[in-house]
Amino acid sequence: MVEDLDVVFHALSSEPRRAMLDALTGGERTVGDLAEPFAMSLAGVSKHLKVLEGAGLVERRVQGRTTVCALRAAPLADAAAWVRHYERFWEDALDRLQALVEEGE
Repeated sequence: MVEDLDVVFHALSSEPRRAMLDALTGGERTVGDLAEPFAMSLAGVSKHLKVLEGAGLVERRVQGRTTVCALRAAPLADAAAWVRHYERFWEDALDRLQALVEEGE
């Protein structure tokens, strides 16, 4: 499971890949649609998509002469569970900060 998390977090470490995932939350998109907001070649976009595919976050299929991508969010559940495990640490810090602020008022 840790190895899978490493792959997912690596895929999420890139702003263009996170933006592509965000675009896919609205439904399937073509590679051209995903490339549009970026100043990069289709080959560059394809490399990012390959990383997302390797993490299990994206599925590509060919439809005629077009490649269509779809979000596969299941691997994000394991990543979210891992992050939630540590959530208590920053919540405790925020609770202490709130107490200090209220104490000063």
